[in-house]
Amino acid sequence: MITNQVLLLLMLSIPWPSIALPFTPGNIGNLFGMTESDGRILQRSKRGWMWNQFFLLEEYAGNDHQYVGKLHSNMDKGDGTVKYVLTGDGAGTLFLIDEKSGDIHATKRLDREEKAMYTLHAKVLDRSTNAELEPDTEFNIKIHDINDNEPKFAREIYFASVPEMSEVGTSVVTVTATDADDQTYGNSAKLVYSILQGQPYFSVDSENGTIKTALPGMDREVKENYQVVIQAKDMAGQMGGLSGTTTVSITLSDVNDSPPRFANHSFRVTAVESTEIGGAIGHIKADDPDVGRNAEMEYSIVGGHDTFNIITDQTTQEGVIVIKKALDYESKRDYEFRVEVKNTYLDARFIHGLQFKDYATVRVTVEDVDEPPVFTRNPYIIEVHEDTAAGSFVGVVSARDPDADNKPVKYSIDRHTDLERLFNIDSVNGTITTLKALDREMSKWHNISVVATEIIIYDLEKVKLIQIFLFFSLFISDNPRQTTRVPVFIKVLDVNDNAPEFAMSYDTFVCENVKAGQLIQTISAVDTDEPLVGHKFVFSISPTNPNFTIVDREGFSRREMNMYFLPVVISDNDYPIQSSTSTLIVRVCACDSRGNMQSCNPEVLPFSDGLTTGALVAILLCVIILLMIVVLFAALRRQRKKEPLIISKEDVRDNVVSYNDEGGGEEDTQAFDIGTLRNPEVMDANKLRRDIIPEMLFPFRRTSPIKDNTDVRDFINGRLQENDSDPTAPPYDSLATYAYEGSGSLAESLSSLESAATEGDQDYDYLSNWGPQFKKLAEMYIGRSVDREA
Repeated sequence: MITNQVLLLLMLSIPWPSIALPFTPGNIGNLFGMTESDGRILQRSKRGWMWNQFFLLEEYAGNDHQYVGKLHSNMDKGDGTVKYVLTGDGAGTLFLIDEKSGDIHATKRLDREEKAMYTLHAKVLDRSTNAELEPDTEFNIKIHDINDNEPKFAREIYFASVPEMSEVGTSVVTVTATDADDQTYGNSAKLVYSILQGQPYFSVDSENGTIKTALPGMDREVKENYQVVIQAKDMAGQMGGLSGTTTVSITLSDVNDSPPRFANHSFRVTAVESTEIGGAIGHIKADDPDVGRNAEMEYSIVGGHDTFNIITDQTTQEGVIVIKKALDYESKRDYEFRVEVKNTYLDARFIHGLQFKDYATVRVTVEDVDEPPVFTRNPYIIEVHEDTAAGSFVGVVSARDPDADNKPVKYSIDRHTDLERLFNIDSVNGTITTLKALDREMSKWHNISVVATEIIIYDLEKVKLIQIFLFFSLFISDNPRQTTRVPVFIKVLDVNDNAPEFAMSYDTFVCENVKAGQLIQTISAVDTDEPLVGHKFVFSISPTNPNFTIVDREGFSRREMNMYFLPVVISDNDYPIQSSTSTLIVRVCACDSRGNMQSCNPEVLPFSDGLTTGALVAILLCVIILLMIVVLFAALRRQRKKEPLIISKEDVRDNVVSYNDEGGGEEDTQAFDIGTLRNPEVMDANKLRRDIIPEMLFPFRRTSPIKDNTDVRDFINGRLQENDSDPTAPPYDSLATYAYEGSGSLAESLSSLESAATEGDQDYDYLSNWGPQFKKLAEMYIGRSVDREA
């Protein structure tokens, strides 16, 4: 017996070179630690050997460098000159080789499920020269499986369902486990299934893990959920095998095996008589232990009923009793009928021997309520003639209290429906009368609403009792006032109170050369009245017009009269007869031979563009008048008074004065001396205003103290006289001097207009006292004064 040893199977596939020692089967066996007596030496082919394999049991290798096998070459004389080298999968990590002896060891425990085979290469080298003494030999180390993995299910818990009442052996679900061990080697991966929990309801197929029902007649209404534990064991279920378990949650699905049943076969329902048609008055419910579609029920009244109906609420599966016909406590107070309930879906497997329906009796009691008054008709249609006097009778409405007390009723008109207040109603007997005369031509129908209100009358003893209750602060609840509305349609009947008149405005003409009896116009009439037999009008001509009488006249003349006014009398045929006189205007026109009108005015000839000469003259006059208005407006604007350029002497501001003659500037001093303008004495205090006509042509001027520069003064004075004398001349050429700054300035005026006549009269020494801001200015003027003095 081999324990903790290696099973060796050597299959060489080595191309041996001719220079190597002649190998024999025995030599090859010695290379891998085997002898002929082992009986496991493969036969050599012509030029090479097949794969070599070492077989190693997993989990037993690698314990303290477990010995795997031995490599040995005939070139190894045992003197230490040969070195063995190992390369390939896991060489140096998982597998180590003794360089001197060729022994192979595994460094750790190996798992076949991680890797089942390792391919390595062995070399024989000269230790001193590292020359290859033998060709590279490839071999495999194959890990043999042991039962070290338990079966595992894909999920820890499975969910499945099976219909209730299923037959024995009905398949529920199949659960399978997997084993990581080698299925081709031994029984390590051969599984057997068994049931640990869930008996006697279910069983499992030991080979494929299919769960089946094992008990007949399993009822969901008794027990719905089951927990089944399934075990999978390897080693074909033998002792020492590994196992794994899983849980299967099995639910019995519902089938329609239970009929609906009323828990109580008698129901009592109370309904108030004011319940509207279609309103629900009660609910009844039958019990069905089934669920889903199998629990759906349908309710019906056996034989039907005139007053009540029952419908099924699909959400709650209740029977809802509704009103088909209005209830009346005073006429009938109790009802009784039978209700049937049944399933809408039946299963043919379970209908034998069971009646899938049930019955119950329903009793309905009607309760009395304080009802509003009820009109005898709804709506009312009343006819009344127009032009009836105010206070005339129109019609009567009637309402009563349907309750047993039969309380009195008060009538009123909703004034929102009678905004013009045409009608009135007697509050006691409901008689409708008119407040104003009605006119059918204004409105043919009047729609009003009459309100009937129930009146509550308290007995005197009851009133005293209520006062006592109120004294002790007890709460008294009165019935609300009951009201009912009814529409009343009042049709206004026609009375022949309107005379007929022309249907339209007529433009009638007659030719000058018209012959007697010729038709010149057909007229029609309209009447706003509506007689029962239809309209029939009679037309006649007033005998006062001599041109339209029985006597025929030969032709007309526009020069004598170009327009005739013909009174036409129109009468109707209703009673009383109404007539009116309308005037037909007939123009006398010139016509051609065919009777086509050419002109109806002897003074005006038609133009091709449709405008007469009179119209053109009127248009021309309008244009001339407009032109005259424009010219007059322009002249008035020229005489409009101008705003004064200077309103007040206190209004101190600079004025830009523009002249047509351009001067040479400040440097131009040859034409005249500008100093005259700088002297304030030249200014005239009595200067004339520019916005009025001057009173005198030559105003008084103060004589300038300076006699020089007369040319400038004469020039300015001449211009002033010219402008003052011309009232229409705009003030383009004017002189406005603003040189005085006021009396509070220490620097006094800086303007050159108020300076002396000559620059030599000015003393600029005060500029040196104004500070550094005026330093440059002081240097310029003080220096100039010194030069002038020099």
